[in-house]
Amino acid sequence: MLQMQFLSIKLVTKQTLMQAVLMITSLLLLIFISGCQDDKTGLALGTLERSRIAHTATVSEVVTELPIPQGSLVKKGDVLVQLDARQQKAQVAKAKASVAEAQANLDKLRNGARPEEVASASAKLEGAQAALTESETAYLRAKNLIAQKLVSQANLDQALATRDAKAAAVHEAKEALLLLTNGTRPEDLEMGKTNLAMMQAALASEMKKLEDLTIIATRDGRLDNLPWNLGERVTAGSPVAIVLAGKAPYARIYVPEPYRVKIKAGDTLQIHVDGISEPIKGDVRWISIEPAFTPYYALNQDERARLMYLAEVQLPDSYADLPNGVAVQVELP
Repeated sequence: MLQMQFLSIKLVTKQTLMQAVLMITSLLLLIFISGCQDDKTGLALGTLERSRIAHTATVSEVVTELPIPQGSLVKKGDVLVQLDARQQKAQVAKAKASVAEAQANLDKLRNGARPEEVASASAKLEGAQAALTESETAYLRAKNLIAQKLVSQANLDQALATRDAKAAAVHEAKEALLLLTNGTRPEDLEMGKTNLAMMQAALASEMKKLEDLTIIATRDGRLDNLPWNLGERVTAGSPVAIVLAGKAPYARIYVPEPYRVKIKAGDTLQIHVDGISEPIKGDVRWISIEPAFTPYYALNQDERARLMYLAEVQLPDSYADLPNGVAVQVELP
């Protein structure tokens, strides 16, 4: 009986010992995993990137020139692609002619009538007045003759009608002369100015369309791709030249939530680039205010560590030859 109790106690002690060993092993494993996780979260992972600028075609035209080879360094203002501009040049010439016509009409309204036109109108008025005087004399003669019963009433009526017609001609000549000498109405001048402004705006629009046919670099960088070949007709809205802006790339990384409050724009961080043994110092040029992704609406302490904030760390210009897409690791403070 005592032997059975002893064996039972021995068995219980052995099980307890095994449970203790398992607990210690689990605890050590958790400590090891926790240490590994802390070591990993001390680095922000990402890749090298550059700003990608796509120059698009505004119209469907034929590529006539590709002056810079693909892969070359370009400066701001360099011509990358030239599209056929013959049709647009004709539109610009037409718009310039419309502007010249509108300017001439406005100048005519401002300057008023020429001296020759005023002299001609004055001469017409004098001729009309002379004819009126003659017709009045003829009317008075006919009136005297009808009193003497030497002419008929019809002759008197004809002389009266002729006098009235000549008087109307004098009035018309006077108004024509006043129209030339009084100058242009203010409303007509405003209409002339508005028409000129409209034609100038149309010319500016056509000039802008002509300039858009010459694709120029808007920033310094490297000409990464020319999607269209010489002689091809491009599609309106499609990219015709792609430039990777800037000299050296920047590291686009994801910063874990616990480190976000320790990093701000302007901070210097150590960057480890695959293939380069020595770390590179880079400056944080931007870091997001909001997380790039959130696992849940309500976050506990463990889940908050999953929040990631996108950041960009600029490399020095001496590393301009580094390509895009290379994996990097950035040491976090």
